Amino acid sequence: MTHGGQGLARVAVVVRAGAAPLWWLGVVAAGAGVLVPGLTGRRIGVLAGAALFLVAAAVVACGRRGRYRALARSAARAGRHDVLQDRAVSARNWRRGHRWWLLLAFLAALGTAFAAPAAGGLLLAGCGAGLWLKAAWIGRLEQADEVLLWVRVDWLRAGAGRPAGKAVKGYRTTGIAAGDAAPGGSRRRSAALV
Repeated sequence: MTHGGQGLARVAVVVRAGAAPLWWLGVVAAGAGVLVPGLTGRRIGVLAGAALFLVAAAVVACGRRGRYRALARSAARAGRHDVLQDRAVSARNWRRGHRWWLLLAFLAALGTAFAAPAAGGLLLAGCGAGLWLKAAWIGRLEQADEVLLWVRVDWLRAGAGRPAGKAVKGYRTTGIAAGDAAPGGSRRRSAALV
């Protein structure tokens, strides 16, 4: 980065980065958990897991919305020399930084199957679904204001990859066509990148 520019990562992409790993690890853990009778029995375990899935999805999707809104309202325009990070790089950095937590969460979800089959896996999958919902909500904020929200990469490192964590002092904005991710952090369908 030259001339004082900052590396910027898309907020929605960072939020969305954990969704797929949590979802798929949860689905695998729940599927394996159903094979174990467990202390509660399969039926109770699956019902408890379904309830945990819904609660986790709601809590994760709605968590810290006020902080995201406040950061979005006070966002400054990105500078000419700021470097916009690719979607794939942002997602890969988040997953690398959280790989051990993901592994521990998966092992814990598998372990809970001996008590309540599938419950831990469905809880994990619910967290993944919640992250997808939160990224979609951020995308709606971006579309309403016709901007994309970005966060400094160095602040993500300091806050362990949390785009609304204490280390984050503010967001930057660009036009809606900047970067290679659409509002909400999904892959941009158009081949034309700005």
